[in-house]
Amino acid sequence: PAMIASGPTVGDDSTAGDALAIAERWRITLPDNLRAALLRGRTGVVPRNDPRLAHGETRVIAAPAQSLQAAAKVARSEGWQVIVLGDAIEGEAREVGAAHAHLAKGIAAALGPGARPVLLLSGGELTVTRRGDGIGGPNAEFALAAALELGGAPGIHLLAGDTDGVDGAAEVAGALIGPDILTRARAAGLDAAEALARNDSHGFFGATQAQLITGPTLTNVNDFRAIAILPPRG
Repeated sequence: PAMIASGPTVGDDSTAGDALAIAERWRITLPDNLRAALLRGRTGVVPRNDPRLAHGETRVIAAPAQSLQAAAKVARSEGWQVIVLGDAIEGEAREVGAAHAHLAKGIAAALGPGARPVLLLSGGELTVTRRGDGIGGPNAEFALAAALELGGAPGIHLLAGDTDGVDGAAEVAGALIGPDILTRARAAGLDAAEALARNDSHGFFGATQAQLITGPTLTNVNDFRAIAILPPRG
């Protein structure tokens, strides 16, 4: 609970003075009313053993693994092979996306006609190191890097989205792509590698009509990623 939703019912040893020190260190200009509030509470601390917090109860009603388990159950009921890579994967979105795509290509190469399709599932929270001036989020950047690694490989489809419906700062959950995504991009005059270099994954997928838009889901169990790998037609 101390790490979820800022832990409003959990004691915290930090002070308003600590917040002011951070603002001063990084030269952050605070609104007058916020600065006044912090100055009033400069020494106020709610200790971790504060008796007012003794009756708090915490229950986890949803977790990242549950979203993957639900998807796996449905896929298996339809005859798919399911590989769950983990529900706490972290790292640079573009690197993880390329790694997932590389794995998917290897699995696809091993599937013969008539084989059962394979579904790769993973969750967690990825990060984006901003290098350019574009608009994007970790799930869309994951998908864009994966698209470049896949290079139009047949029979591989990918979905990456944030379960709260917001990927980064945009009102887009992520992206949904298939083998034709790079062809569609070229037809629209887009360069996928350039878009990735500019961190413009939302712009890229918006122009190629591949954005995943759900609206607010009113829940958040981190990211959800699925890669469907279909066998070749015999």
